[in-house]
Amino acid sequence: MQLIVRKKYLDELIELYGTPDIKVITGIRRSGKSVLLQEFITYLKSLNEQINIVMINLQELEFDHLLEYHALHKYIMNQYKEEMTNVLLIDEVQMCPQFELAINSIYAKGIYDIYITGSNAFLLSSDLATLFTGRTMEIKVYPFSFKEYLTYYKITDRYDDAFDQYVKIGGMPGAYVYKTENRQYDYVRDVYSTIIIRDLVEKYKIRNKLEFTNISEFMMDNIGNLLSPNNICETLKNNQSEITRKTVSKYIGYLENAFLFYEAKRYDLKGKKYLTNNSKYYLCDSSFRYAVNGTRNMDYGRVYENIVYLELRRRGYEVYVGKLYKKEIDFVAKKRDTQIYIQVSDNISDEKTFEREYTPLLAIKDAYPKLIIARTRHETYDYQGIQVIDLCRWLREE
Repeated sequence: MQLIVRKKYLDELIELYGTPDIKVITGIRRSGKSVLLQEFITYLKSLNEQINIVMINLQELEFDHLLEYHALHKYIMNQYKEEMTNVLLIDEVQMCPQFELAINSIYAKGIYDIYITGSNAFLLSSDLATLFTGRTMEIKVYPFSFKEYLTYYKITDRYDDAFDQYVKIGGMPGAYVYKTENRQYDYVRDVYSTIIIRDLVEKYKIRNKLEFTNISEFMMDNIGNLLSPNNICETLKNNQSEITRKTVSKYIGYLENAFLFYEAKRYDLKGKKYLTNNSKYYLCDSSFRYAVNGTRNMDYGRVYENIVYLELRRRGYEVYVGKLYKKEIDFVAKKRDTQIYIQVSDNISDEKTFEREYTPLLAIKDAYPKLIIARTRHETYDYQGIQVIDLCRWLREE
């Protein structure tokens, strides 16, 4: 499999190198966390420093004897070298039961710069504060962006054709080694099954696997729609399910914990407050929708919306769904003092469709940037202060 340097994430690790925090790399299974650690090791070896690198991959048989936390702790302490910068990297740390006891003990000694990764459901951002007694810094890894897809395939022209392929294939790098779309979807389906069965059903001891899977697939079919545990529950009850709202809410939480879905809460632009009723949920990668639910309904508009949502998160934005009176803005993206309003569309060549997209943006009276991102296949232009940008072009340029 060809490897590419994921510069954004590598730069984050480099920036954090030498800080006293526990660096925790999170993200969905097979999104490239292990490869990122190897890239970081290559960087460390290039430095003109006396560095002792202790790398432990608990998936590998030679580290099988470290799957007990006392043994893990003893091994790490024995690898420590005086008068050197000691860097500890542990991949798939969750495979050692009670690993946090070993990590916390090592951290308390202040002798190692610590980096760990773990399969999503075992090492979650929501758990970090309770797992570790020390300060943690999280590096969030997402599937490949369109720019990374172009880099992987060495594409330097015919970007529109490449984008059409990216929409279907998605950003799971492990799928790229297969030559046919069917094989690529087989790979993504296998990743999905591993997450659902091993990471979630077994971890949380879910009794009704079919109901849980139905909720996941229903959410895939409804990316970009306003959802709540109540309306999901009512829909399933119409299909003869007896699931409760509380159970649906719990299951959605599990799917988010596995980084399979991300929640976009609603934000009232007039009242300047977040709304608790109904959210939108977006997939970690559009390939899961097609691999699991099939390509009978491509629904490009919603998939484009999903792609924009993920790209905004990659670029470090908090992303919300905007509400202004009875109008809805697809995304309100916030980063420090920056705020952007965004509408996403498949095709705005029809005047009524274009009007539907720009009307909510023109109703916003503040001076923050306003964008319509669509498949225009044209140069960027301005409409009454709104930038209209081709989606493929926007993904290629930050």
